[in-house]
Amino acid sequence: MAKSDPNHVLRRLPIFVGGLGAVLLLVNRLLTPQITDSQARADVLGVILSAVLILIGLIWQQVQPRSPDAVELVGEEGFVLAPDLPDRVKTELAWASHLLLTNTVTRSLVVFYQGKVLLRRGILSTKSEVKPGVILKRVLEKQQPVYLVDLKVYPGRIEFDYLPENTQGVICQPIGNQGALILGANAPRSYTKQDENWIAGIADKLAVTLNEEMTNYN
Repeated sequence: MAKSDPNHVLRRLPIFVGGLGAVLLLVNRLLTPQITDSQARADVLGVILSAVLILIGLIWQQVQPRSPDAVELVGEEGFVLAPDLPDRVKTELAWASHLLLTNTVTRSLVVFYQGKVLLRRGILSTKSEVKPGVILKRVLEKQQPVYLVDLKVYPGRIEFDYLPENTQGVICQPIGNQGALILGANAPRSYTKQDENWIAGIADKLAVTLNEEMTNYN
C-alpha cells in the first residue's frame, strides 16, 4: 500500500490560513455596526492577503515536488548466503549489504558473481535463481551501471523476477567484470546521485575482495 505524502499538510496550510482569514474578516465586518475609513482599508488589505495565501496554496498543490510514494514490498525478510563461501567473503558481503539496507532506500538486494548468486538479503522473492536478461547482460558486458528509476514503466522489468514483484526502482551495479550488485527500492526515483556514487564505491570494494577470494570457489 502506498504511503501518504508527508508534506500534504504543509501544502494545504496557505489555503487553510487564507480561508480562515477571509472568514474572520467577514465575521468582523458583520459584527461591526459602523465601519471607519481606516478599518475599510484594513479589510481590503486583509482580503488581498487572504486571496494571495489561497492562490499560493493552490500553486503549491500543482508544482511543489512530492516525495516518492513508498510501498511495502511483497515477500519475506531474509538473509541467504551461498554455501561454502570463504569467511572473508561472508564478512564482506554481510557488511556491504547491511550498509546498503540501512543507509539507502534499498529494501532487497542480490549479489550475482561468476554466474552464481552469492547473497540475497532484505525482502526476498520466492524465486532465488538469477537468469540474466537483456539489462543485466548489458551491465555485465559494458561494466556500466543501469538505474531503472521507475521499474513498472520498463518492459524489461520481467527479468527481475528474483526481486519482490512490486519493486519500484532497481540499480544494477557491476562488480568488476564478473558480477553485479542488484538493488531493489521500495519507492520510484528515490536513489540520489550521492547514493549511486556510494553504491559504486561499495561494489568496487566487493570486486577487490571477490577477485582475491573466489578464484577457487565452485
